[in-house]
Amino acid sequence: MVTSIAIRSIDYLIAFAGALLLTLVLTPIVREMNRRLGMVDKPDPRRINKVPIPRGGGLALAAGVLLSYSVFILVSGRPPLQAWGVSPNMFWKLSALAALICALGYVDDKVSLKPKTKLFGQLAIAALVWVWAGLGFHRLWPGLPWWLDLPITVFWIAGAVNAFNLIDGLDGLASGLALIATMGMAGALFLSENPQATLFYFAFAGGLVGFLRYNYNPASVFLGDCGSMYIGFTLSVLPLVAQTANSMIVSVGVPLLAMGVPIFDTFLAILRRTLRHMIRSRDAGEKGGDNVMTADADHLHHRILRAVGLNQRKATLILYLLAAGAVLVGLVGMTLRSRAAGLWLFAFAVATIVVFKDMSRIELFDAGRLLNSVARSSSTDSRRRWARLAVPMYVFFDILSLVTVFFFCLWALQLPVSRVTFKVAMPICVLSVFLAMVFFRTYQTKWSRAMTSNYMRLFLACVFGTVAGCVAVYYSPAHTGQLKAFGVAFSALSFISLSFLRLARGIVRDVFYAIDCSRLKGRKDVSRILVYGAGLRYRSFRRELVRTASANDRIIVGIIDDDILLRGRYIGGIRVFGTLMQAPEIINEVNADAVVIACEVSGEWMKIVRQTLEPTGVRVTHFHFGEDVVIDGPAQVDLKQTRG
Repeated sequence: MVTSIAIRSIDYLIAFAGALLLTLVLTPIVREMNRRLGMVDKPDPRRINKVPIPRGGGLALAAGVLLSYSVFILVSGRPPLQAWGVSPNMFWKLSALAALICALGYVDDKVSLKPKTKLFGQLAIAALVWVWAGLGFHRLWPGLPWWLDLPITVFWIAGAVNAFNLIDGLDGLASGLALIATMGMAGALFLSENPQATLFYFAFAGGLVGFLRYNYNPASVFLGDCGSMYIGFTLSVLPLVAQTANSMIVSVGVPLLAMGVPIFDTFLAILRRTLRHMIRSRDAGEKGGDNVMTADADHLHHRILRAVGLNQRKATLILYLLAAGAVLVGLVGMTLRSRAAGLWLFAFAVATIVVFKDMSRIELFDAGRLLNSVARSSSTDSRRRWARLAVPMYVFFDILSLVTVFFFCLWALQLPVSRVTFKVAMPICVLSVFLAMVFFRTYQTKWSRAMTSNYMRLFLACVFGTVAGCVAVYYSPAHTGQLKAFGVAFSALSFISLSFLRLARGIVRDVFYAIDCSRLKGRKDVSRILVYGAGLRYRSFRRELVRTASANDRIIVGIIDDDILLRGRYIGGIRVFGTLMQAPEIINEVNADAVVIACEVSGEWMKIVRQTLEPTGVRVTHFHFGEDVVIDGPAQVDLKQTRG
């Protein structure tokens, strides 16, 4: 037994060391060859490198791994992949396909293939994995029909290939993430008591370490599409080879977490580019322009680099830590088994916060621009079309909300659910409230401009509708106990859910305004406004900024008001700093370059306002459902006649 373990350990070491040494030798050779072939990344606005650096170095990585491992298994006589149900021929077929996708990437590094041509090649090679090599998700789900297995397998492989292709933007980033993913996937196999299947993982890790010697910052050679596509192909194919008793977690769960950073970056890229293409097409009034294949400079590594004080190494280390954390969650989850639910829930909550924070500045902002463009379309036909859809959409979501509330109340009160409940009680309660809403004219209300009285009508509709529905249920075959408690709960929750639906538009608009403010804070070309007055006109002015969120270049940084009791309070999320007399100090404190007067000001008081603000040199305007210039920068101008 000891001898067996010693031999196995030596085999792992030989596989790792062989790929490491061969890659260390081949990389400088390939680097010089590519330099002479003119395969060099020259500095440009999208690229990080400041000097020309050879690309296509992934050829050395692929050759180092495949050649060293092939020699190792031929000399040792060990099965190539050592996984259940895998013939030796499968390894040679997969090696040929890996060489083919590496060649596709190398050609792209040399002549820059069209994106559609490259994608077609990737899809064809991914299909050959299923058709020729016989590898697919049917190894995890034996009953999976071929017409589902084929597209899922192709999507999995092509997605991973493009994920590592897109994330390869910093020195050592893609190769380092691949090394972390490889270690995580090998660890999952060890935990699932399938260590013999990890031999190739060690060889792959050795090649990655050898290449990182030249690829880590400051890099002397880049992976290129050749290397990044080979990495994505290998990491997507290997999980499909190993099948264990815990195969779903090992073959899908942990690899997804291990490749989480590049997968997330790819998802954001597709979403971002699709939104921008739709925005440009709508603005131009025609199809065309940039599309999902068009490169940009908003990948995860670009965003981290734009953070203050971060360089390539720090940005790369941050992404390494994110990937390692995701892998750790997966491995710990495997060890906890049935007690892993709490860990997954915590990880999901953290990931949700990180994802939303990362998306908010770009992808959600672009989504807001698109929605704002649609909602504020100047086309009369478009506005009429949306107006006609408003009531049907309210009706649909109201009924869906009432049905949801009905069953929630049954569950909360632990009332029995039977066929009679579905056929009689539920339709009666939902229809009664809906008819009461029609009677109280809630569907004739412009809810974006609703007042308290409108919500009182909605509340009365919920109460009267629930009472009528409960009376009808009482005399029907669906009558059960706790009808009074059900009526109270149903009317209250119905009002809350229906009100939320009507407030949702304003909530979403305020969310996008907050996102817009967060985005604008980091820009230097944004006008920073100090508002004078915290009353109704301030609310109107802020509402105008909210309505034009994603299309304005102004941000409110503070409020001044002559009511000293408001000092230190927050109105609409904006702090009241002090009174007009303290304005010069406040302007310096918040770095404001403009003041908007959002209150009624008499002629005499306007003179005091001018005398107080003019020495500060900021632009002053008067808002009364429109803005009149009071002071245009340092130059004094005559006060325009106010309207009303």
